[in-house]
Amino acid sequence: MATVAKSESSNDAPTNPRGIPVAPFVDKVEDYITDSGQVESTINSFKEMISKYQFMETQTHRRAAGLKDKIPDIQKTLDTVRFLKTRKPDAEPIETTFELNDTLYAKAEIPPTDEVFLWLGANVMLAYPIPEAEDLLQSKLSTAKTSLANCEEDLEFLREQITTLEVAFARVYNWDVAERRKAREAGESIEDKKTTSPNG
Repeated sequence: MATVAKSESSNDAPTNPRGIPVAPFVDKVEDYITDSGQVESTINSFKEMISKYQFMETQTHRRAAGLKDKIPDIQKTLDTVRFLKTRKPDAEPIETTFELNDTLYAKAEIPPTDEVFLWLGANVMLAYPIPEAEDLLQSKLSTAKTSLANCEEDLEFLREQITTLEVAFARVYNWDVAERRKAREAGESIEDKKTTSPNG
């Protein structure tokens, strides 16, 4: 179940922990709309809110997909660093194949080492002592996993808000149709009375 938090200001609508607002819940339309003149503006407001939630849902999906790609890479790098950490100074060099590009690989001999180079992105690579590299990668992995969990929670929350608004939209629309029908029938009834009146 998605978490909802109260905003600091009592006038603000409640939000989830990432600040996404809770959609208005319409139980009785007559309590939400005071007159029929508000129907069009209310429906347009619901449409706009649904569109905003759907945009946030798309963005969150993309972020989650990026994290799902990133997490295995971080885990693989962390496992490699931990393996290098276990090697003794007098161990024989190990031969390995590493990826230079998507379809380009090279062989290398890796002697025991006490530092590794980590690719940080934006054309930046830095050397780290192995313990520091392990701590950094573990921190990045934990952060990425937390971010992914938040994305998944936000997606669930957004789906709930979209459903709530779609239900509210339908209730307001159906209420308006029913009110127009009542008004039309009442008008027809008055006309009938005028037609059948002996003084008419």
